[in-house]
Amino acid sequence: MLRKLINHILFLPLAIFINSINAQYALSSETKDYIDQVLEENSSKPFVSYKEIEKIILNNQELKSLQNLVTSAKFNLSSQISKRYPSFNLQANGLPNYISGKKYSSDLQTLKTSQFTANPSLTIKWDLIEPLRGSEIEIAKINLKIAENNYEIKKKDLVQEARMRYHKYQKSYQEIQNKKFTLDLSITSLDNAKAKLDAGIGTKFEVLEAEAQLSRDKQSLNEKKIEHEINKISLKEILNIEGDFEINNEQNLTGFWNYKLNKNINEGLEKNISLKNLILQKSIKQSQAKSFLSQNKPNIYISNTFSSTFSKGDSLSENIDPEKSGSNYTNTISLNFSWNIFDGGKNKNSYKSKIADADAEEYALENLKNVLKTNISKAYLNLKLNEEKILSSIKEIESSKESVRLSRLRYDVGISTLKDVLIRQSELSNAKSKNINAFYNYNLNLDELERLTFLEISKNCLDNNNNKDKESICNIPR
Repeated sequence: MLRKLINHILFLPLAIFINSINAQYALSSETKDYIDQVLEENSSKPFVSYKEIEKIILNNQELKSLQNLVTSAKFNLSSQISKRYPSFNLQANGLPNYISGKKYSSDLQTLKTSQFTANPSLTIKWDLIEPLRGSEIEIAKINLKIAENNYEIKKKDLVQEARMRYHKYQKSYQEIQNKKFTLDLSITSLDNAKAKLDAGIGTKFEVLEAEAQLSRDKQSLNEKKIEHEINKISLKEILNIEGDFEINNEQNLTGFWNYKLNKNINEGLEKNISLKNLILQKSIKQSQAKSFLSQNKPNIYISNTFSSTFSKGDSLSENIDPEKSGSNYTNTISLNFSWNIFDGGKNKNSYKSKIADADAEEYALENLKNVLKTNISKAYLNLKLNEEKILSSIKEIESSKESVRLSRLRYDVGISTLKDVLIRQSELSNAKSKNINAFYNYNLNLDELERLTFLEISKNCLDNNNNKDKESICNIPR
């Protein structure tokens, strides 16, 4: 009996090795399942890099719409500025008019009319003093600036969103690799359990337990594949890309943040475009208020009207002479004046209403400043937190790998259970998942800080306290 047990132990590694090869060969054909067929990719695809996102995003449909609004605001400004110049109005009553008729009287001779006439006139008007003109031009200028700012805001928001989807796409790819790695571990565990069962030193329960774990890992892998494809569709949508494409699937640190929290807040408040828009909105309200008061000021303008009459034929004559012709003209130059002296207090109350609206913008401005301070502080602190998570998850991965190796050795010699091996496998998979999420969140925080503060992400890590013996984010390979 003892000899039989020794033989089983001696031949156990060989049996495990053979079963592992057979299982991996079978897996290569089995895993080419329905999910893989659905997600099968083409071989020739354009490459999209992280650095190109800001250029590619210009093709976004929403951004193009805002660009048209900027163009509209430019034309509106030109329209308001044109009020500074004279206007010309050409009018012609009948080109030509034909008049025919008779005038009969019992005591006079009958008179006839048969005549062609034309009455063109040209009016030139120039507003010397137009109280509303200045406010209208100023409002048009501010609206143009707001439209340009809205374009930049949307552009930066879309760039940040596209980068987030890019990182998410990378993350889902790494999660697939992690699940494949875990699946390989589960295959090995199942092979070991079957080999032990065949050798007579294992149990059917362990085989069932390993099969159940393998099934869960396969399902988890398929879920990650679907998630990866959804993330790809989402990235294509925001970049307005037709067809397939490729990216760099490796997760790396996109840069470093070498600025202190106070500098982040100060720069963010100084350069934030939304804050500038609120200030511009306040200026619009103030200009609108002035325009209401201007409506009670006098309007002075010069006008010049040139009118003429041309005729051919005869009018009110006994005998019509069709060759008879005539003409006359007049030219009138005048200085004109109009003044809306009293309107029952309408414009004064409208002025007070717009001033109250302008004051309300001040409260909105202060509220947005507080929100920006909070968001910048949260993004900065989360960045520091994710730096620590990256470092700790790297150590956890190394420890978990060693734990898996030792637990498998212990199981092979019979002093541990398969359950312990599966637990260590799960711990290693979770450690890898933590590392993937830490890289993902770190890069998101970098993009968020760049968006909020308008500072640039650094390519070099500046850590004055860093040294070779100290763990630091600067020592992580990129």
